[in-house]
Amino acid sequence: MTDEQHGAIAQTVDAIYREESRRIFATLIRLLGDLDLAEEALHDAFRAALEAWPREGVPTNPRAWLVSAGRFKAIDAIRRRAKFDAIDDIGLDVDEIPDESASIEADDIEDHRLRLVFTCCHPALSPDAQVALTLREVCGLTTEAIAQAFLTGAPTLAQRIVRAKGKIRDARIPYEVPSTSELPARLDSVLRVIYLVFNEGYSASSGPSLMRVDLATEAIRLGRLLVALLPDPEAIGLLALMLLQQSRRDARVSADGDIVLLEDQDRSRWDRDQIDEGSRLVRDVFASQRFGPYAVQAAIAAVHANAPRNEATDWAEIVALYDILYRMEPSPIVELNRAVAVAMRDGPQAGLALIDGILARGDLADYHLVHAARADLFRRCGECARRVCACDRTRQAGAGAAISGASARGIGGVISVARMSISLAAVRPMNVKYRSTLRPRR
Repeated sequence: MTDEQHGAIAQTVDAIYREESRRIFATLIRLLGDLDLAEEALHDAFRAALEAWPREGVPTNPRAWLVSAGRFKAIDAIRRRAKFDAIDDIGLDVDEIPDESASIEADDIEDHRLRLVFTCCHPALSPDAQVALTLREVCGLTTEAIAQAFLTGAPTLAQRIVRAKGKIRDARIPYEVPSTSELPARLDSVLRVIYLVFNEGYSASSGPSLMRVDLATEAIRLGRLLVALLPDPEAIGLLALMLLQQSRRDARVSADGDIVLLEDQDRSRWDRDQIDEGSRLVRDVFASQRFGPYAVQAAIAAVHANAPRNEATDWAEIVALYDILYRMEPSPIVELNRAVAVAMRDGPQAGLALIDGILARGDLADYHLVHAARADLFRRCGECARRVCACDRTRQAGAGAAISGASARGIGGVISVARMSISLAAVRPMNVKYRSTLRPRR
């Protein structure tokens, strides 16, 4: 085989790793029952592929081949370990490892990755450990990328993941989807994790691309699986929110790779099918009169998505929705978003007064988006000198963090970015009476 052919095989293996590795990993965990052993088996399987496929060719079903190879590599590792460890320390009998390579193509509600999500979000683990472990093991984010999302050091984050894995092993936490009676109590942390995965795809914290479409798509897929398993209003609300945000994907980045703000986007490039589906889900959830912060954020996104142009946006409804959201989640981030909406409804001076009130309490003083919003509102008021000061404060507050072109340009960045931080604290759905003006598109 020529070097060119070897290179083509290596590219194929690399592409399969990017697209399939987390699926294969989840299946190996199901077979082996151990996170670390499955991780080792995964890498051994891909190493075996690099050695075998140049000679034998790429198999018809690469995923099944890799699962089978990983299983055999794990069995070999267990047998080698058995020569040195006491029997009680092995923890797994090779005869107990099933061979399910023939059936791994089934994509039903018992999806292996969904099992893994619920395992990583088990209540025996701390909330931070649940999120970190899921982002690492289900989605394959690097420790550094997760640490950036957590605003913590990579070594600290790595230790958190190691302790979480140890807890799963020592407590023998089952690798399974909870029973129907247990699901509601386990739902909050799973929703939070899925949304964080989507956020990483919607606005990547690291890497050369502003978005990671694979992660956003994976989060939506997991959201659909969860809704099929448990049609809870907040699960539906989260799916709607992700669909509505993702509908703008093709219009969010310019040909030069820069973020395009919401008000400047070509709305003809928005995905109408996703907008229609997300809007329908929002209407269904609000009709139930039992919804939480994800559904309210989805309703806000739906108002934006259904406006034929930026000037036609119903800012009065958006302010009303932020009022509801603040009752559920009284945080400075929600206040900031509401202030931006008020500025768009009542004028920049009204928004500035609200933002200055937030800053006067000492909240968000080091949050660069609040200063970006003030800079933009000063620009709209024609106060150039104060805008320059606010821009300087934006750069100072953003030191050590990546400030995108969107956040540096002001109010549009706040609307699209700050909203992503609202739902990190779990809030249960509540009964709220609200009549949405959203209507099916004719």
